[in-house]
Amino acid sequence: MRKRILIVSARIGAGHDGAARAIADRLTEHDIEHADFLDLLPGRLGQRLCDAYHRQLNSAPRTWNWLLTGLGAPCGAAVAIRLAWLAGDDLLARSGSRHDLVVSTYPLASHAMARLRSTGRSATPFAVYLTDPWVHRLSVCPTADLHIAPNPTAAAMARRFGATWVEIASPAVGPLFRPALDAVERAATRSAFGLPDDRRLALVVAGSWGVGKVAEIARDVAGSGTAVPVVVCGRNGDLLRRLQQAGYPYVFGWVDDMPRLIRACDVVLQNAGGLTTYEALASGLPVLTYLSLPGHGRANARVLDQEGIVPWVRNPTTLPTALAIPPPARLTGQDPAVLLDKLLAVT
Repeated sequence: MRKRILIVSARIGAGHDGAARAIADRLTEHDIEHADFLDLLPGRLGQRLCDAYHRQLNSAPRTWNWLLTGLGAPCGAAVAIRLAWLAGDDLLARSGSRHDLVVSTYPLASHAMARLRSTGRSATPFAVYLTDPWVHRLSVCPTADLHIAPNPTAAAMARRFGATWVEIASPAVGPLFRPALDAVERAATRSAFGLPDDRRLALVVAGSWGVGKVAEIARDVAGSGTAVPVVVCGRNGDLLRRLQQAGYPYVFGWVDDMPRLIRACDVVLQNAGGLTTYEALASGLPVLTYLSLPGHGRANARVLDQEGIVPWVRNPTTLPTALAIPPPARLTGQDPAVLLDKLLAVT
């Protein structure tokens, strides 16, 4: 029986939206609607929050760790949760009684929905999809019916923060992220992007905004003698120009066809543990963490390393060996769509 499902995300980076799209792609037997939490906040408050986050990561990334610590404290969390409540009326208007399930991929959206549930304004079941390998206290809503975690460590953290029903699922990535079929497809893909066919290629990614020590990562990869850096700068035009002026031959801005570019490379280096990490693993490529972002980047790196999913290369002297002999890609867990169908069946 077809159900009506509302998926609430946020355009902060690309990970929350990417997870929302991937979940929707899996729920083909249901009617799906999307909402951006930032658009549910009054006036231009949502866009201002997004802009402030972007400026912070670009200009003062170390302060992101301080902010995460503050939001983990009772006072800081209370402020963030009250901010989330400002979206309550518009979220209720979007969900109301028209939907059988609400799925949140963004923490503040989860707390807005939790407020509607706890005050009796909404009886719609809702699930929280945890996008990061590491779980911040603010990402967990004990009011939610189901929390979907990407690994055992994340699941344990969610339970410690009060989640009751927690399941582990394979990360939600789009269906186009798959391994190359054969050497012919791989060679054709490299040719399409103007990449050399006879070199080991290391894809350097830093989220949709291209933040962090991306130039330093490219420098160390090039200096390793093991691989050639292929750098994706996302929407960071300044980074794109700097790398091009520095003479790096394979530098891209925003890439519309990331599935093919990933398949064209041999290994991926990332600094945040975000969606691209899981997209690369689903494409059969090994992934390394290097020069990770402060705050959530390092927290994600630690969990991914502990779980044996993505090694964290902490020293540039070990980078050449890691690039030459990376571990095989590994993803496990249930399909998140199966878990959401399970929730629909019991509510």
